[in-house]
Amino acid sequence: MPLPAASLYSATKAALDAVTVSLSKELGAKNIRINSILPGATETEGATSAGITTGSEYEKMFIANTPLGRRGQPEDIAKAAVFLASDDAAWITGEQISVSSGMFGF
Repeated sequence: MPLPAASLYSATKAALDAVTVSLSKELGAKNIRINSILPGATETEGATSAGITTGSEYEKMFIANTPLGRRGQPEDIAKAAVFLASDDAAWITGEQISVSSGMFGF
């Protein structure tokens, strides 16, 4: 019996978290930092093709569960990525950085 989509999604996310920590331990001695970004509801082509469009019920649901009251923009995620790649993040490795406006429960 195949797993429900939500179970597969959750298992995949957990696997990525584990790989992030494992790789950070394996590659740290080579001064390679490994981190992951966990984006919240972000306005992307993928979200649009999934039906999460401006004014849709999905968008309203995400916004209702987002303390900052809006969907993320690609720039919001990019800024986190640029920070993690910079020297300012030289002491950060093995972390999962949530860039989600505090959106929980999905």
